[in-house]
Amino acid sequence: MVAQIVEIAGQKMAVLPVADYERLLDLAEDRADENAAVRAEKRRSEGEEYIPIELTDRILAGEMPLRVWRQYRGLTLEDVATRVGVTPATVSRLETGAMKGAPAIWRRLASALDVAVEDILPE
Repeated sequence: MVAQIVEIAGQKMAVLPVADYERLLDLAEDRADENAAVRAEKRRSEGEEYIPIELTDRILAGEMPLRVWRQYRGLTLEDVATRVGVTPATVSRLETGAMKGAPAIWRRLASALDVAVEDILPE
C-alpha cells in the first residue's frame, strides 16, 4: 500500500489509491461483522432468544402476531386461556381481531407466551 501524506489547512491527510482505500473499507466491514457476530453469540449464550425467519415472515405477511407466537410456542388455545384466565373462545377472538381485549389481558397473554406485549399486539 502506498500513501502520500499531504497537509491541508494545517491538518495532515493520507492520500492513497482507490483500490487500497476500497480494500481497507472491506477489511473494516469484515471486522465489524466479526465483532457483531461475537456480540450476538454472547447474547445468545446469555439466553437471548432468536426467532426463526419464518415466524417473522408470517407476521409481516399479515398473520395475527398472537396466533403466530402461540403456535410457535406449541400451545393450544386452551393452554393459553388457562394460563391467562380467560376462555379459549376469548383467545380465539383476540387472535382473529374480532375482539380488542383490555390491556391487562394483553399483558397476561404476553407473559404466558414469554414475549413483550408489543410483539403480540395487532397493528
